[in-house]
Amino acid sequence: MTELYRLAVVSGAAGKEAMVEHGGMLLPIDTLLDGKIGNSTGRPVDDLAPVLDHWSGWNAKIAAKVEAGKSLFLEKGIPVHSAKFASPLANPGKIVCIGSNFHDHIAEMAIPMTPSYPYSFLKPVNNTVRGNGDPVAVPRRSQMMDWEAELGVVIGKRCANVSAADALNMVAGYLNFNDLSCRDWLATRPPVGIDWVQHKAFDGFAPMGPFLVPAQFVTDPQNIPMRLTVNGITKQDSNTAQMVFGVAEIIEHLSSIMTLMPGDVIATGTPAGVGHGAKPPQYLKAGDIVELEIGSLGKLVTPIV
Repeated sequence: MTELYRLAVVSGAAGKEAMVEHGGMLLPIDTLLDGKIGNSTGRPVDDLAPVLDHWSGWNAKIAAKVEAGKSLFLEKGIPVHSAKFASPLANPGKIVCIGSNFHDHIAEMAIPMTPSYPYSFLKPVNNTVRGNGDPVAVPRRSQMMDWEAELGVVIGKRCANVSAADALNMVAGYLNFNDLSCRDWLATRPPVGIDWVQHKAFDGFAPMGPFLVPAQFVTDPQNIPMRLTVNGITKQDSNTAQMVFGVAEIIEHLSSIMTLMPGDVIATGTPAGVGHGAKPPQYLKAGDIVELEIGSLGKLVTPIV
């Protein structure tokens, strides 16, 4: 099997460029593939969407090139520590988030019942997506901004009405996802129900990345360690084994409602340790630094301003 490689988008003086990471070095996808993904304008690929649109083919070619050209990373690559990462996907087709999906989180939040199916909501795309290191502001209307470490699933194949048995074959890869939340409208329990827009849709409330790890390198998505810290203090330390509904079940459910498309992101729920569940509750404030690490997906850093 090919050694681990990860995909990313890096920001530089000339703009954004899609990269392949291997052995701590980053190489432009166009360089690795001899410019085959690049467009007729000659500009480099600046997003992973073109790769995901034809995922099976491009992923196989990337794997073969990584295996055959390891020296190329040392000769022409740049060190990971010197890169400024953007979101791997600037404009996902949709972001679907799963709520109340970890047994330990249900317990800490005193949720009266375990969902009988994946409970979901949509997050808007064009205002919420942020990359590694991008600051996110505390909304002026909120006093209860919270963190949520989540495993993000990136779809790599158009699919509808998929069975759980076949669902993981629809996955391109996985990434860190911080489902930032404002608990103000959860705490007040409005009589018509939770206002999900005011809860989840503020600008910058979907940091993700820095890497997209191809699915072949994630042996079991239901056994991945998850850890989130705020200012270096561990707040969430769990495992995807705590999920009520696993990745395959979630894809089966969602694909029975909507066609899933390459580049769609599914955020699969958060474990125990959110600020709203603490006693007393804890919330994010300007100056905080949130860091999220899930398995081999890298570290997602989000400064709060």
